[in-house]
Amino acid sequence: MDKIREIQKKLVQAELDAYIISTSDEHNSEYLSDYYKARAYLSGFTGSAGTLVILRKKSFLWTDGRYHIQASKQLEGKNINLMRQGLPGVPTIEEFLASNLNEEGIVAFDGKVTPTSFVLKLLERVPNIKINPNVDFISDIWEDRPHLPFSFLYKLEEFFAGKGFKDKLQGVKEKMIEYQADIHIISSLEDQAWLYNLRANDIPHTPVFLAFTIIDQENCHLFIETKKIDKIIEKYLKENGVMTHEYNDFYSYLTTLENKSILLDFNKANYTLYSLLNSKNTLINKPDPTLLMKAIKNEVEIENTIHAHIKDGVAFTKLMYYVKTNIQEEASISELSVQNRLQKLRQAQESFVDISFNTICAYKDHGAMMHYSATTESNYTLEPNDFLLIDSGGHYLDGTTDITRTLALGELTDMQRLHFATVLKSVIALSEAVFLKGVKGINLDILARGPIWKQLIDYKCGTGHGVGFLLSVHEAPNGFRWQIVPERNDSAEFVPGMITTNEPGIYLENKYGIRIENEMVCVSKGKSEFGEFLGFETITYAPIDLDAIDVNLLNEEERNWLNQYHKKVYKLISPYLEEEEKEWLKKYTKEI
Repeated sequence: MDKIREIQKKLVQAELDAYIISTSDEHNSEYLSDYYKARAYLSGFTGSAGTLVILRKKSFLWTDGRYHIQASKQLEGKNINLMRQGLPGVPTIEEFLASNLNEEGIVAFDGKVTPTSFVLKLLERVPNIKINPNVDFISDIWEDRPHLPFSFLYKLEEFFAGKGFKDKLQGVKEKMIEYQADIHIISSLEDQAWLYNLRANDIPHTPVFLAFTIIDQENCHLFIETKKIDKIIEKYLKENGVMTHEYNDFYSYLTTLENKSILLDFNKANYTLYSLLNSKNTLINKPDPTLLMKAIKNEVEIENTIHAHIKDGVAFTKLMYYVKTNIQEEASISELSVQNRLQKLRQAQESFVDISFNTICAYKDHGAMMHYSATTESNYTLEPNDFLLIDSGGHYLDGTTDITRTLALGELTDMQRLHFATVLKSVIALSEAVFLKGVKGINLDILARGPIWKQLIDYKCGTGHGVGFLLSVHEAPNGFRWQIVPERNDSAEFVPGMITTNEPGIYLENKYGIRIENEMVCVSKGKSEFGEFLGFETITYAPIDLDAIDVNLLNEEERNWLNQYHKKVYKLISPYLEEEEKEWLKKYTKEI
């Protein structure tokens, strides 16, 4: 029987009206281990964001603009209605449920994998709604479900991290005093990995471990599958006064907490966690203090990240050289072969850990799908024409990278050249921004989106996101977008030390996609009688394809920016190249 039909049958039997499957684990992580990919298992839609709502007779999937094209293809022929989140006339999940359930309707979900913030918003916006948060239909119907992830912890030395665990923990405790909190519970996996200076591999391409942390002024409790801790890490944790408990004991431990003031981030805490605490304690809903601490990179982290980008730039430049010099021949080059070659080039770099996300290698119309993933079925063979978009990154012990380049594989149309120049103008405009302290990404997004809007085109995603340090490639709370999206949590003020991507693009369905992406670190630009001014320094180093650029479409300031950028790329990357690669790079970083 179809799995969604099985759930619909269970809804009728249990006298429930709707079942909600979020894209989440018990920590509200953006990327999930296979064990938690229930929404993908049921729907066939594999994007990293989306919510499946199953009614007794119909089912609906909400996803944002990054995935509208992909979702429409993957849901084709299935009895699932695609709700293109964010478009005019498309109701929110709350609005939909309010109009499709009667007053006696009951909405069910598994509270352990449903974010608290989502449930509270549902309760607030849907009058008289009834919920059952203790329903797990997935375990009943998911045959051959993958096991929970298991990987050993390893320490990120202070040489790379720039700051030790005790100093970080003291900063957290100071915030707890400021918030008048007796206890702080950390659910976020990235925040715990950052706090302890520990990493693992429980989530593909995100070096974290499944755990919960409970902190008070005297103790720090780590709830984790203790088999993941070897003797070296055990000694390290004991020396730092960390008490370890089994991961599965976390919820029972929560029941012992009473009459406490507890600092808890509702955006990261699951609803079961919240429910166990709410009736017996006072909850303080604020972001984890570690969120901002880890977003503002220290000097050591910034210096190391720059080293990581040089190595990453060498890998990408070698890949670009290979593609550009072989595409005119009869050599069989495909999306997957390019993707695999790039990963091997990264693996050859010193202190490489993993790729930082699944590489997007998208030729022709595949480039219009922002998060396309090549498969053996979809894999295009490259030809000497059109665009190849490559969005990729790496994790190194000295930092995390995220870079996109769009390569011209042959002659382009005038429209393609106009669109490429427009995206480049957008990148340059944001790169050159100088702004007063206190400015947020929502204030700056127009710099990048403006040139594209002038073409009456838009891209259905943010312009950039924060980047972790050997952590998630998408990191809150800094980012760029033209309107606030609360669940993305990327609208913080910019602070020197924050690293953010700059990645505007143009995506034309069934035609092509163009994106250029660099990482930038926020820096001080100086003070005057008008205040303190900030700006950005670009720290991604790889050529922007001159073959796609119509110089006449760039003004003098834009040409100067590109020339200076390419001069730096050549200086930093060329020492690590073979002689023929170096000559090629000289040509592709020449002044225009």
